[in-house]
Amino acid sequence: MATPTAHPTPAGAGAPPPPRRLPVPPLLAALTAVLLVSLLCGTGLGAAGPSWAEALRYAGAGLTGGTISPDEVPAYTIVWELRLPRAVLAAVVGAGLSAIGVAVQALVRNALADPFVLGISSGAAVGANAVLLFGALGSLGVWALSVSAFGSALIAMALVYAAARTAHGLTPLRLVLTGTAMYYGFSAVTTLMVFTADRGEAARSAMMWLLGSLSGAGWGSLPIAAAAVAAALVHLLLSAGRLNALAMGDETAAALGVDPHRLRRELFVVAAAVTGAVVAVSGAIGFVGLMVPHAARMLVGAGHGRVLAVAPLLGAVLLVWVDLLSRVLLAPVELPVGVLTAVLGVPCFVLLMRRRGYTFGGGA
Repeated sequence: MATPTAHPTPAGAGAPPPPRRLPVPPLLAALTAVLLVSLLCGTGLGAAGPSWAEALRYAGAGLTGGTISPDEVPAYTIVWELRLPRAVLAAVVGAGLSAIGVAVQALVRNALADPFVLGISSGAAVGANAVLLFGALGSLGVWALSVSAFGSALIAMALVYAAARTAHGLTPLRLVLTGTAMYYGFSAVTTLMVFTADRGEAARSAMMWLLGSLSGAGWGSLPIAAAAVAAALVHLLLSAGRLNALAMGDETAAALGVDPHRLRRELFVVAAAVTGAVVAVSGAIGFVGLMVPHAARMLVGAGHGRVLAVAPLLGAVLLVWVDLLSRVLLAPVELPVGVLTAVLGVPCFVLLMRRRGYTFGGGA
């Protein structure tokens, strides 16, 4: 399998000039402002319910402990208990998938990789479908889905690690092949579970979850996912220099004082933990972890410090808007988020690459 480098291709005779890179601090400030506006839109807009102004007033009351009249409680509940936590969770999931996309592409040294290439998301789907279709872990109540998905993601992680590891450590090719094989295996199990289920509505819920959905978002969904994403971001940003060395090859990394096998183990654990935590609350939302890292490289270059600073904000903004569209486009029917990320993301991704003369993993 091809393993394109994650560093810019040196400009030589006849090579296209490198694209102009944007300065990171102003870009971060602009993206932060866009994210705040996006969260306001995600909270204030909906297919039904309170108006924009009322929604913002209710959100303000919830954040500041303000008061509302008794007849406003139903509308307040829609905003405070449904829309706002859903918009925030969308931002957290988008940031997590994007950051882990950068890490996985460095881990397997393959620019076509995303958080699902390790087979962990399909493993989480097995646990989630056991709850949705067969009522497993019913004693855990509302936590059953998250706990089951996260637990099965950890089991999948252990299986992939055990199968891919050799006496010489983890290699990119073994990880990709093992993860891909596990992905198909777990997907087959999930398909069999859906096929044999005799509960039509449960099967529909399972398919919705497999395609990605934030319909189950609530304040209780946020702490674990947000903590996992925040911890991973800090770790990855602190490891940016080692990621740059790893992208240049194992021998070069070793010459620079970086143990590539140890770093791959770290990245594998981080990717698995965050993927499991995110998939447990949002289902399997594809394409974000593949597309956003490349979009970030187009803006700021291939250095992992810059990419890891920008990609999470890009992913957060993207998923907040995609989730909003999923709620309002065909209301009252809600579209799977993963379908929209693919429908909207694929043409944008192709156009961006063609416009900037982008080569996979490179900045030119």
